[in-house]
Order: sequence, then structure tokens, then C-alpha cells
Amino acid sequence: MSIPSTVLARWARFAHATPAPFGTGLINKTFLVDSGAERAVFQRLHPVFAGSVNDDIDAVTSHLVHKGMVTPRVLRTDDGALFVDDPESGRPWRALSFVDGVSFDRIDAPPTPATERAHAAAALVARFHAALVDLDWQYRHVRAGVHDTDQHLFALDDALERHGAHRLWADASALGAQILEAGAALPALTALPLCNCHGDLKISNVLFARDDARALCLVDLDTLGTMRWPFEMGDALRSWCNPRGEDVDDADVDVSIFAATVEGYAAGGGRPSALEAQHLVDGLHTICVELAARFCADALNESYFGWDERRFPGRGEHNLLRARGQWALARAVARRRQELDALVRRSLG
Repeated sequence: MSIPSTVLARWARFAHATPAPFGTGLINKTFLVDSGAERAVFQRLHPVFAGSVNDDIDAVTSHLVHKGMVTPRVLRTDDGALFVDDPESGRPWRALSFVDGVSFDRIDAPPTPATERAHAAAALVARFHAALVDLDWQYRHVRAGVHDTDQHLFALDDALERHGAHRLWADASALGAQILEAGAALPALTALPLCNCHGDLKISNVLFARDDARALCLVDLDTLGTMRWPFEMGDALRSWCNPRGEDVDDADVDVSIFAATVEGYAAGGGRPSALEAQHLVDGLHTICVELAARFCADALNESYFGWDERRFPGRGEHNLLRARGQWALARAVARRRQELDALVRRSLG
């Protein structure tokens, strides 16, 4: 597919440019468009995102620019619109300003050491959070059920009840029972305040400079919204501190990356409250248990997560492996709890 000419025409300066596929993202269809005088990133949004998400991006990035932060901006059409509906699919198209940099799918991608990359990324996230402390904005596009751990645990229990005849039920049931037991013991973090967050801090959503290890800006801003800080940073730590990725069953926490992350956040001026810092490892552990529950449920439902047809006979087999990996990560966090808490206290007080 490409960008419909009627869509490009809404930005006259790009009307005659040739789009080229861009990036490695799996959600939005993304193209780089170069007019010769200007480059822009055009995206057709996935059905999970409404056009109103661009109102949120515009408000947040305007605030970031006012605070001196680098960020991609939504480029309005010639008549001032933030997006254009596709004439065939009805899905929204938008244009974003191009920020020159490089992203990585793995935090340990050479040549920069993983700890150095984690430190730089965390310092950027701290500056991002600090810049948005005084943002007063009612988000237009609110994702339902984000980190609703109880709902994900209920969904796992429901899948185990409904799919007793599934080919993977015996394995999923044994694993699911452990996940549900751990989930019942998770601390409630609902008393913590909500804050403006990115919402998906995987390392590929951090743009780095091409010639050094500087972290320039955060990208993929469709997940902007309010969240509790331990969940925002816990999700980052879950991703960054497990360089082996989600497609393994023996994941572990890389303590050196964890330490570099909390040190980098402090170096970037990050100042969570004492209570938020106290619950950071709880946030990390909760995210691991939650994702294990989601993968385990979909090993039986086989309806949500994508899968690699080259490596697995079915979606269920791939998601069962992912569930085992996230459960292993959750258990590793629990084993290393005292060490991780000590690192948080040392850097974040």
C-alpha cells in the first residue's frame, strides 16, 4: 500500500513526493515522505487509535517544545486539520515532523553498551516527565483497561474455565494457576497519583543521536495519557532489563541495566515521591505478572497477540512460550527484590 494521492494533496508541499516505507513498527502504516525541502513521517493509524489521539499529541508536544524539549510534532494540513480520513478505509492519516536519529529494537544493540543506552534513555524520560508536570490537559483518546491487572487476571481465569478441551490446556492451566496465585498477592497501587506519561517506553520508542549515545526524544506518542509512575517506569524496566526479549522461556533481570536506569533517571532530574520510588519494584513485578497473564490467556484464546509462523505451529504455542518467559521474569524480580529495592533507594531516595 501507499499514501492515497488525495491524502498527500492535503499537504500541498508533499503532494508530488514519493513515499517510502519507514521504520519497523507493527501498528501504524508508516512512510517517509521527502519533498526535497522537508521530510515528514506519514502514518495511517491502526483501528485501535481514533483521530482524536492527534489532539492529545498536539497538546503534549506543544507543551514539550515550550519547555525546550525535542519532539516530533503533528503537521497540520493546509487548512489546519490534524489528520485526514482515508477515502477508502476511513482510517485517519497524519503527518509528523521528522526528527533525524536512530532507534533500536534491543537495548544491547552495538556499539553502545546496554547500560550506557539505558542511562541515557532514562535521563531523557526523566526530563520528559518533568516537562509535563504542569501540563493541564484532558486526554481525548483514553485507552480502556491499561494496566488493569485485576481485569487481566480475570480474563486468564475465564480462559482457563472456557478452554478445557484446548490442546495446550494442561500446560497453560499449570502455569496459569501460578500466575493467578501471584496476582492475588500483588499490592494495590491505586492510592498513588496519576501523572502524564508516555505509556509505552520500550527502547524502540526512544530516538538516539546517530553519532553518539545521546537520547534525543520519545516517539510513537499514541499511548500518551495519565498513569501511575511505578507502572510507567516498571514497564520500561521490564523491557530494558530483559535484553533477551519476550520469545524466551528463561528470562532474567539484568541488574546492571536496572541500576543504570534508575541512576539515569536521577541524573535527568527525575524526582518521584518517596512513596512512588518505594513502589517501583512493585510496579515492575506487577507488569511482569500482568503480561504473563495476558500471554497465558491468549495461548488458549488465540485471538490477540501476533505470532511467528516460521517458528511455532500455532499462535497458542508462541504465546505460551511468551507467558513462561514473563513468568520467569516475574519470579526473577521477586528473587532479587532486596537488591533492586536497594538500588532504587540509592539513586532515587
